[in-house]
Amino acid sequence: MESLVEYGGRRVIITVTAIICALLEIVDTTIVNVALNDMRGTLGATLTEVGWVITAYAIGNVIIVPMTSWLSVQFGRRNYFAASIILFTVCSFLCGNATGIWELVLFRFLQGIGGGALLVTSQTIITESYPIEKRSMAQAIYGLGVIIGPTLGPPLGGYIVDHASWPYIFYINIPLGVIATLLTLQFVRSPKYGEKSGVGDIDWLGIGLLAITVGSLQYVLEKGQDDDWFNSSVIIYLAIAAVLGLYFFIWRELRFRKPIVDLRVLKNNNLRVGTILSFIMGFGLYGSTFIIPLYTQSILGWTAQQAGMLMVPAALTTAIMMPVIGKLLQKGVPQQYLVAAGMLLFSIFTFWGYFILTPDTDTDNFFWMLIVRGMGLGMLFIPITALSLSTLKGQEIGQGAAFTGMMRQLGGSFGVALITTFLSRQNMVHRNTLVSKLDSNNPAVLQRLHGIQQNFINKGMNAEVAVKSSYSVMDRIVTKQAAVLSYMDVFMYLGILFLICVPFVLMVKGNKAKKVDLSDAMH
Repeated sequence: MESLVEYGGRRVIITVTAIICALLEIVDTTIVNVALNDMRGTLGATLTEVGWVITAYAIGNVIIVPMTSWLSVQFGRRNYFAASIILFTVCSFLCGNATGIWELVLFRFLQGIGGGALLVTSQTIITESYPIEKRSMAQAIYGLGVIIGPTLGPPLGGYIVDHASWPYIFYINIPLGVIATLLTLQFVRSPKYGEKSGVGDIDWLGIGLLAITVGSLQYVLEKGQDDDWFNSSVIIYLAIAAVLGLYFFIWRELRFRKPIVDLRVLKNNNLRVGTILSFIMGFGLYGSTFIIPLYTQSILGWTAQQAGMLMVPAALTTAIMMPVIGKLLQKGVPQQYLVAAGMLLFSIFTFWGYFILTPDTDTDNFFWMLIVRGMGLGMLFIPITALSLSTLKGQEIGQGAAFTGMMRQLGGSFGVALITTFLSRQNMVHRNTLVSKLDSNNPAVLQRLHGIQQNFINKGMNAEVAVKSSYSVMDRIVTKQAAVLSYMDVFMYLGILFLICVPFVLMVKGNKAKKVDLSDAMH
């Protein structure tokens, strides 16, 4: 098999191209979050309808990711990668020009199909462009994009929405997409492994089952909370479709001669462990990226741009950590020790969050806590990817990258879905508990109410209105306090989840070598 290792300037250009593509894809996952309100206004959509702008993109992403390895063989990796960038770029233009909400949702779905390929293929291209002994450094470079991307989205989106209008969050992709396409066609090479399938050999049933399974699952996760989970018949039908789809998909792929997703690659123990760890990391990464801006905006009343900027120092910390971790891996520090340390740091970040959250937490209180999160994520991404792909060779690298990529995305979707559900359930619980303590005969409660009432009267309000107003202020205080307690619970349980993982990670065998397996893996 020909080697795809590149050297000198060519390798630099390929690496930069792949990172631009990975960043385009990931930034677009989170950049729209802060623009949803403006879109709703311009397109006259409801909150549920505008939520589909995020959901459609995620569904397109998750459907295409497992198929990327197969599609690369069919069309040649360079052509497929370039076509994905073009699709992504054209759809970005169409999204910006959309005149109705469902038109925007359709283009976001197609943009997600283009984007899913960018993420996994760019990882494979980077991995294969570097010689074995420099692979962990290559993963460090790629990891920068993956970890910083979700964090860059909200501040960038906030800035664009504040200073221009929401279509520009899509238009910003166009020049980058054009440059990436030209660089790909000029510099990226296609490997020669695997022969193309004839039309009769194409696993159409597998493609259909895969789309039904992950599409249904993603819908259930994104919309479950809004539709009150299994009280909605649509959610029930789609949950059944996801379970049956998965069962028949696995059955089909293990029997078909040229499967669209080669599940046999999961026989590799390291990859199996890596996919589980990727899922947990996605859960923590996307879950915390979702919850912190939500908390600062809904409880502390920050703007989108302020909430986004809060995450920047932590992203820079991760960026600084990446090459350090890459070097440690090259020196032979076992991956599982680094992953365990990363999980430990991440749980410290969540417990820290549990203790500092109040209805008026100061900006400075977040700083060090988020730096710890940045360090933890830096120690998770590369070692998990290195561990997953370390004993794979040739075409298996692409398949392995697709599995870990899909599990990271699904982990994120599960994380956000569970966190939103948990928040609203805990909110009710805490609210009921707090209200039950507001006894109208309690002197402290009466004194508080009287104080608020007196304040209103001093401002010139008549007594009757002041009484009503003081009760509604009290109600707002209770609501806010209940919300803060719910956020604290989320942080605590996330911390416990990551702590539980630490001993299990340490039990993973790092392929008998003290020197990281990357150097043992045969190309």
